[in-house]
Amino acid sequence: MAEVVLYHHAQGLTDGVKSFAEELRQAGHTVHLPDMYEGHTYATLDEGLEYARTTGFGVVNERGVQAAQGLGDRLVYAGFSLGVMAAQQLAQTRPGATGALFFYSCLPAEEFGGWPAGVPVQVHGMDEDPLFTEEGGDLDAARALVASTDEAELFLYPGKEHLFADSSLPGYDEAAAKLLTSRTLAFLDPIR
Repeated sequence: MAEVVLYHHAQGLTDGVKSFAEELRQAGHTVHLPDMYEGHTYATLDEGLEYARTTGFGVVNERGVQAAQGLGDRLVYAGFSLGVMAAQQLAQTRPGATGALFFYSCLPAEEFGGWPAGVPVQVHGMDEDPLFTEEGGDLDAARALVASTDEAELFLYPGKEHLFADSSLPGYDEAAAKLLTSRTLAFLDPIR
């Protein structure tokens, strides 16, 4: 089974992120949950982003990168939104990555020198989420990634919510979250 490093989103290591990790564990995978916010969680996305701004996005990302340093090298790097920064950086730059899962976000692959051969990746987001489809260019980056390698898949779900798979937040979309989870488990299943 796969060994996964799963990075939380801008509201912190919420119960919904922990629940998602537990679903992966129940399927037999090992899941590490670094806390880039050092125990802080936030009720709203704006509050969480303010913490990241005040602390420094670079500092938050470096906490995530450092959390993987004590682990082996055959890892799947996964991230929710803000957590995609660390997950994508490690998937593209740390030798031995066995896969990557990007939920609600995707950076241009050129940010870290191009997508590495042999590393499969999935990107998941909602088709009307302005944070994914407009503001940061995440959807464009995801489409470019898919065009650059036959090992990338992009999944778009109907809706406008950003953190739609976090069961502890008001924007939770049960149907979309179940489909995201089943696609994630199908992705992880063959990874050893």
